[in-house]
Amino acid sequence: MSESNALFQLGIDLNSVSSKTQAEVLEFPVHAVADKAADRCTTSDERKDFFIERDGKRFAGTHLIIDLIGASRLDDLAHIEAALRRCVEVSKATLLHIHLHHFTPNGGVSGVAVLSESHISIHSWPEADYAALDVFMCGEAEPHNSIEVLREAFTPSEIRVGEHFRGEGMV
Repeated sequence: MSESNALFQLGIDLNSVSSKTQAEVLEFPVHAVADKAADRCTTSDERKDFFIERDGKRFAGTHLIIDLIGASRLDDLAHIEAALRRCVEVSKATLLHIHLHHFTPNGGVSGVAVLSESHISIHSWPEADYAALDVFMCGEAEPHNSIEVLREAFTPSEIRVGEHFRGEGMV
C-alpha cells in the first residue's frame, strides 16, 4: 500500500489542499540514556524480568487512565512537554523520546513520552478544558507520582484516575 493511500485511509488526504485538519509535529529527542536504565523492562535469558510482584499479584505494569477536567494550558506545547518530562522524573522512569502534535484550529495536543518502562500519552481538547492521559509503567517506576505533577501543571477542577494491572495473571 502506498504511503499516501495509507494516510488517506486514516483520513489524511495529501492531495487535498483544503484539508481542515492540520498538524504541527514537534520532536523532542533525548540524547543520553544510560544502558542499564534503558534495559529495565526488557527480558533476556541472562537476567530476571522486571514484572511487578505486589500483594500476591504478578503483572507487567501499572496503567493509569487519567482524565483532567476543567484543566488549563492544554494548548501550550512547551508547557505540556515540560510537564511530561517532570512526570517521568518524579516517577523514576527513563525518557527515551517525546513526540507531540499540535492541531489547528482548536490547539489540541496529542503526544507520547516513550519510556524504557513504557509510555505516557496525552490527548487534549483545550476548547473543552479536558485532557486524557495514559501513564503506563513497568518495573520499579512509580506512575502514581505523576498525578500530582499533572495537578500542578494543568490546575484541573477534577482529576479522575482509573488503574489497571496490565498482564495480571498472564505473566
